[in-house]
Amino acid sequence: MSKTIVIGACGQIGTELVLALRKQNGNDAVIAADVKNDCPALLSEGAYMKMDILDREFVRTTIINQEITEVYLLAALLSATAEKNPDFAWRLNMEGLFTILDLAKEGHVSKIFWPSSIAVFGPTTPRDHTPQFTIMEPTTVYGISKLAGERWCEYYFNKHNVDVRSIRYPGLISYTSLPGGGTTDYAVDIFYQAKLGKKYTCFLSEDTALPMMFMEDAIRATLELMNAPNEKLTVRSSYNLSGCSFTPSELTSIIKRHIPEFEIEYVPDFRQAIAESWPKSIDDSQARLDWGWKENYPTDLLVKTMIDHVDPSLLNV
Repeated sequence: MSKTIVIGACGQIGTELVLALRKQNGNDAVIAADVKNDCPALLSEGAYMKMDILDREFVRTTIINQEITEVYLLAALLSATAEKNPDFAWRLNMEGLFTILDLAKEGHVSKIFWPSSIAVFGPTTPRDHTPQFTIMEPTTVYGISKLAGERWCEYYFNKHNVDVRSIRYPGLISYTSLPGGGTTDYAVDIFYQAKLGKKYTCFLSEDTALPMMFMEDAIRATLELMNAPNEKLTVRSSYNLSGCSFTPSELTSIIKRHIPEFEIEYVPDFRQAIAESWPKSIDDSQARLDWGWKENYPTDLLVKTMIDHVDPSLLNV
């Protein structure tokens, strides 16, 4: 039986991805790994391993000895957090990728998933309906590392036939895990504050449009891409992917249909400049053509689902 490991399993994407992979492949086939000592209770029904992706020899030895054939490498420092610690962000986001790419190059790993981001785009990129292939001049440490990673993924595919697959995730919205330091995280935190009956202070301006996606769509897209026939895939850097796009003001208007008393104020901080360098909307027609991508959660349904399921007690308030 083939084995899968998800490195960065305790993060926003990782927790739900592990659960989806275990549902698809069985609990015993999927190992969750993260730098944290303990795993979330949600992941307790399968194997968990403490793993620092920067410990190259430990990662190599574990994957080889455990005969792991499929790796989902999610360990990364996200956009806003990375700006505060650029040296560490570069190391974490790049060195781990090389460790896994080299294992595949040597024949130990047969398939890799590595997430990219809309952060690979920059202020010179067309912001409306951003194409799959376009100008890419990121201005953040996170974006620079993700663009470099995309180029290395494609290089290893072309030079060493490494089967590495990737998605440029937009902002991801989930009710099962808390925000993790990203510029789009206002669109998660806002629901907690709304359900607590508190006024929300948004760190972006009211008219800042950004591409977003409900986590369930993102997880499904990841599995669909990884299960797609090799010959169908034409992009070996990273696929554009879109769910919906909205501004904080538009999101607030929909929330107020459910919670009329909700209030918001706008106090943009350093994340505003990051957001202004990113696309407003994404053209993901290549993903739709190559592997049949289609979102299930437009904005209205996303908002209703979040309001129905967000649990403010997760904030420990």
